[in-house]
Amino acid sequence: MANVASLRWIAALYMFCSVSGDGCSLILKPARVVVGFGEPVLVSCEATRPVRVLGWESAISAAHTQQGPSVQWKVDSLIDWIEEPICYGVFFTAPRQCEEKLNLVLYKNPDSVTITIVNHTGPMVAGKEYQLLCEVQNVAPVQYLNLRWYRERSEVHNRSFTELTSPSPVQISSIFVITPSEADDGARYSCVAELELGPEGPQPPLTVTSKPLRASVQFPPMFQSPEAESVVVSVGGETTLNCTATGNPTPVYSWQPEPEPKKEDDQGAVLTSSSLVPGTYTCTASNTLGKKSKQFTVKAKSKARQKV
Repeated sequence: MANVASLRWIAALYMFCSVSGDGCSLILKPARVVVGFGEPVLVSCEATRPVRVLGWESAISAAHTQQGPSVQWKVDSLIDWIEEPICYGVFFTAPRQCEEKLNLVLYKNPDSVTITIVNHTGPMVAGKEYQLLCEVQNVAPVQYLNLRWYRERSEVHNRSFTELTSPSPVQISSIFVITPSEADDGARYSCVAELELGPEGPQPPLTVTSKPLRASVQFPPMFQSPEAESVVVSVGGETTLNCTATGNPTPVYSWQPEPEPKKEDDQGAVLTSSSLVPGTYTCTASNTLGKKSKQFTVKAKSKARQKV
């Protein structure tokens, strides 16, 4: 049996003339390994034909060689981001040297995911453009990261980073541009960082979700009902005119002419009177972004004809 020194000398030969891939007689089990930072890993390398020396080359440990048909690479806690272990074999027949590089993915879930509005504080204004910034802290490997943007529960945008190749944790950011409308007032936007590591990785994929950003959108008054209404009144009867509008800031209301006597709700949007005379009454809802008017045409109830 060859001694340790001769095994090392023989193993060194494979560096000068080695093949890999389909022509190599080595099988890694498993062929692809996905492991979380600090977790253990165990991979077996097996020769499919008689082998003189079989071993592993690793950045974090000394070369491990032996004469058996299989050899294991084992790490109790993997924390080296540049680790690229290689199994090699020196055979009795050609090709005499070959190697297989382990497809190893060391991952780390993000420390945090946040969403903010770029260069803006306070409410947004409807119709203007804003940039929403999603920032992800300390994630790896970034090429497997996918950012998904949500408005409430609906996905509105996504961004992947397959063009990046850093194996170690990085900070990453992405911008999504929105032009809010009045329908966005109160809507919640969130950003989800998802590591899609393939079938060998965690299932379902690992995700970290930002704290929701609740949008506050200012917009001018808007009526939910027609901007012109016809109202028929009875002499001495109580009549209600409803001018309620939506808006942010909350609209204030004015009436022209102002019927007397009258009762109004707390905002002045709903007017109730028992002495409305036929004519046109205009209600105006206004806030700092604009105003909107609504007309009520009041008509007297016609007297029923008497039967002969």
